[in-house]
Amino acid sequence: MKLIIQIPCYNEEATLSQTVRDLPRALAGVDEIEYLVVDDGSTDRTNEVAWNSGVHHIIRLGRNCGLAYAFLSGLEAALRAGADIIVNTDADNQYRGEDIGRLIQPILEGWADIVIGDRGVAALECFSPLKRLLHCWGSWVVGRAAGIPVPDATSGFRAFTRESALRLTVLSDYTYTLETLIQAGARRVAVVYVPVRTNPQTRQSRLVRSIPSFLAISAVTILRFYTMYRPLQVFAAVGGTLIAGGVVLGLRFLYFFCQGVPGHLQSLILAAILTIVGFQVCLIGLIADLVQLNRKMLEETLYRMRQWELGRLPPAERDETH
Repeated sequence: MKLIIQIPCYNEEATLSQTVRDLPRALAGVDEIEYLVVDDGSTDRTNEVAWNSGVHHIIRLGRNCGLAYAFLSGLEAALRAGADIIVNTDADNQYRGEDIGRLIQPILEGWADIVIGDRGVAALECFSPLKRLLHCWGSWVVGRAAGIPVPDATSGFRAFTRESALRLTVLSDYTYTLETLIQAGARRVAVVYVPVRTNPQTRQSRLVRSIPSFLAISAVTILRFYTMYRPLQVFAAVGGTLIAGGVVLGLRFLYFFCQGVPGHLQSLILAAILTIVGFQVCLIGLIADLVQLNRKMLEETLYRMRQWELGRLPPAERDETH
């Protein structure tokens, strides 16, 4: 059983060495442990610090591509390196390396495909009361969208089986945390949360530059990927609402017409418009659902291609291995 711990990095020379030092060297049930750093186009000494810290693999991206791309690049590199379990942790030493054993335990016991560290955001001292409230509310919304309990939607401390990593697709340019949860819920992947501890904050989050922008981006991300994986529900809900509005207005017109009250043609026209548009939206939902079925077939093809490549292709040229 081989475990690879990946660390996406962007200008993390100040904290990376401590993060690596805190990682476990041996764990029960694991034969090999290796560390992998994804240098996301850093302009400081991140790459040099990674080498000096003794990591086994360094993936260097030519430019800053963002957290989601760096995360996916790390997964692909870990799979090429033969990982049976992949753990993702942050380079700012937010999560305690000693909790990795707790994180992978459900996978070792065979009852989880993805395990996520629950920081207990409702009680995190480094979060302001408003931020705690927004994180809890956002996790609830993501849980409703994914159809699974989600106590901590934005936690980056995650463990993946080889199979779940092979099937993972990340399309977002912002972050992978929300998308992968909605994707896992749609695919009925076994997702488990375990409580983990955090270290004192070393720097401000680079993803959350301001609360309004974070809320806007998160809302768009949730809506986008929920619609992608459950299009029929979304369009049927919108179309059904429009049709219901048209029916109500139509009944209103009939009521006044039967009472002999003249006028109210505006209600009749609006009822017809709402009903027609509602049916069109429902038809769009049916088409989107067919597109989703086609996407599922493409994802299965991608999964089989990844399996084929990992069985036959040599390691990537950018993978610098000790």
